[in-house]
Amino acid sequence: MYVDIREEDFDLSAEYQALSSECRGAGALILFVGKVRDLNLNVDSSVQALELSHYKGMTEATLEEIGAEAQQRWQLSGVRIIHRVGRLCAADQIVMVAVAAAHRAEAFLSAEFIMDELKTRAAFWKKEIREDGTHWLDMKQKDVDRAARWKQSSVDR
Repeated sequence: MYVDIREEDFDLSAEYQALSSECRGAGALILFVGKVRDLNLNVDSSVQALELSHYKGMTEATLEEIGAEAQQRWQLSGVRIIHRVGRLCAADQIVMVAVAAAHRAEAFLSAEFIMDELKTRAAFWKKEIREDGTHWLDMKQKDVDRAARWKQSSVDR
């Protein structure tokens, strides 16, 4: 498992190659990339940038824990999680979750699980810089609801 929190951007091709070379027996590799939206849909306002901070040490440990939980739930041959911090502009890459598994169903489900858990458990603070000023972003109820569904065993497999 690879977990990295950084200010620098990441290269999707390089990350794909790294995961692929580590997981030769995998039949499915899923890469999810989240980007900074250029529009806040809740207030219909342009977003110029997003400033992210985190609780160093604790955030990495939480991401490793989430990745390990995914590996326990599904047969994964590799997990890579990258999350950026600092000042990011609209359309910048912010997060990448990449998983390798023997089959696509496990790969898709595990990547979704990791993202849902990351959104609700990892200690990141986000401040949005918009045309109407700066605003701290709260956790969304829909993210809490999505994470809660993984507590049901019927979603696992």
